[in-house]
Amino acid sequence: QVQLDESGGGLVQAGGSLRLSCAASGRTFSNYAMGWFRQAPGKEREFVATISWIGRPTYYSDSVKGRFTISRDNTRDTVYLQLDSLKPEDTAVYFCAAGPWGPGVTRSTLYTYWGQGTQVNVSS
Repeated sequence: QVQLDESGGGLVQAGGSLRLSCAASGRTFSNYAMGWFRQAPGKEREFVATISWIGRPTYYSDSVKGRFTISRDNTRDTVYLQLDSLKPEDTAVYFCAAGPWGPGVTRSTLYTYWGQGTQVNVSS
């Protein structure tokens, strides 16, 4: 069992930045690929970014590529998502997830463990 706890969400103006953190506890964090997903009101959960257990490779959705950066610190059992150049359409609840690395890492069904989410609101 892996417990995931996201933090760092909040309200920011368009063009601003936030840094989300996801602290893991339980089983060995470094065994897992870590992903970030988001869900806006009335929409399905969508893939944002993922990182392998050793920190590379990383993958991003086209909508955030070049603006968001995923990273991890296995000594702290934490994965981060740096959100820059934020847009109002980035408003959503952001979830981190842990799972095996393999084909389909951009699909939510691959991930076994999920956090409760942290809210990001971007005002125009």
